[in-house]
Amino acid sequence: MTPPTADESRDQQSGSGDTSLFARPSARERKLLSDALRTETVGGTVLLVAAVVALVWANTPLAHLYESVRAFHFGIPALGLDLSVEHWASDGILTIFFFVAGIELKRELTVGELRRPAAAALPVVAAASGMVVPALCYVAVNLAGGGNLNGWAVPMATDIAFALGVLAVIGTNLPSGIRAFLLTLAIVDDLGAILVIAVFYTSTLNWVAFAGAVAGLVIFRVLHVNLRLRGWYIYVPLGVVIWALMYNSGVHATIAGVAMGLLLRVKPDNPDDPNSVSPAERIEHLVRPLSAGFAVPVFALFAAGVSVSASALSETFRQPEALGVMIGLFAGKFLGVFGGTYLAARFTRARLSSDLAWADVAGVAMLAGIGFTVSLLVSELAFQGAAVTEHTKAAVLLGSLLSALVACFLLKLRDAKYRALWEAETRDEDQDSIPDIDQELDPVRRPAEAARRAREQERAQAREQEHGEK
Repeated sequence: MTPPTADESRDQQSGSGDTSLFARPSARERKLLSDALRTETVGGTVLLVAAVVALVWANTPLAHLYESVRAFHFGIPALGLDLSVEHWASDGILTIFFFVAGIELKRELTVGELRRPAAAALPVVAAASGMVVPALCYVAVNLAGGGNLNGWAVPMATDIAFALGVLAVIGTNLPSGIRAFLLTLAIVDDLGAILVIAVFYTSTLNWVAFAGAVAGLVIFRVLHVNLRLRGWYIYVPLGVVIWALMYNSGVHATIAGVAMGLLLRVKPDNPDDPNSVSPAERIEHLVRPLSAGFAVPVFALFAAGVSVSASALSETFRQPEALGVMIGLFAGKFLGVFGGTYLAARFTRARLSSDLAWADVAGVAMLAGIGFTVSLLVSELAFQGAAVTEHTKAAVLLGSLLSALVACFLLKLRDAKYRALWEAETRDEDQDSIPDIDQELDPVRRPAEAARRAREQERAQAREQEHGEK
């Protein structure tokens, strides 16, 4: 039997009874995390470019063309699928993004950070408080200002692509525990947003279509889990049928993507083979670039085009709906995530990982205020009036921008601190291949090292005296 590696030994030691808050992930989880970060960095950049293009396009003399393209309808009316380009992007293409989110959630619940109830409860508490507090901020502002309370869920969500992209670019020296914290938080956050969309933003329910969608999901599970059939030509047409039935049922169609992602097998078919990968991992590897490089940017292109004129911005600060969204994202998210994490560590047996400091948690909590994709989607679902929707979208962009700027400042300070710490730990001025800090802290080597340096100083002084006498 092959002995376990050092990483595996640490994973086994931390697998039972570990109450460390956001502890160091396993080697396999770190690999999955690094792969995801590489993709999300590119995806976050493409998403940002798409949002900028939408904003510029919507605020130029060609704005009428933007609105015409966004409102253009096409589809199959006989099947109830005559949608505008904007709704094809938000209800159709964005399903790919939620499919990947479902895979990530299933993996975390089965083999990841959320597989142990004790460990899963902590990020759930932090994410839940990070959803509740922004919603309460929105409600408080709109109760005071007489606004529409239907948008309470807009500031709840964290955008995975943007948040991970910013962290990957800014935090090159930050510990991996910060990334694990943010990824776990964002996944739980996405689950909460999905449930909110399904429960609170489903106006009427067509039970026949909904039953058909559920039957399609059952067939999907039987083919994939029980019969273990492979082939895109089976699942892609079936997935399209499930999506169409879900759309016609009245439930937001992106829920179909989440459900199919949750049904995929996340454990390898041959666990004894170290090179074996799970079907979910294989499918995610194929679909994630489509999600990050196409689905989310296309959605942003047709959702982020709002007016940013001086009058529109001033109206955004005056409207209680928009103001509630901004305060919820910028202040509510930070207070909710940081406060929830602190309370979980303060009043439970869980403790913050030794790799992290509370200043790190503060930076990530600020980063969680970047709500883009899901927040823009909920803005469209929550409000009927075009003016309120546009101002709320502008508030999402402003709140996310403020959160990103402050998070970059905080995390850049932490990054510099960790870089200085790394340089101190690896400094080797005497070039003996042993870091100086190890020699200074080693009680056995310290006297010998001090004696060696004293002899070097004596020899240097002797050479100086000899040189002076000459």
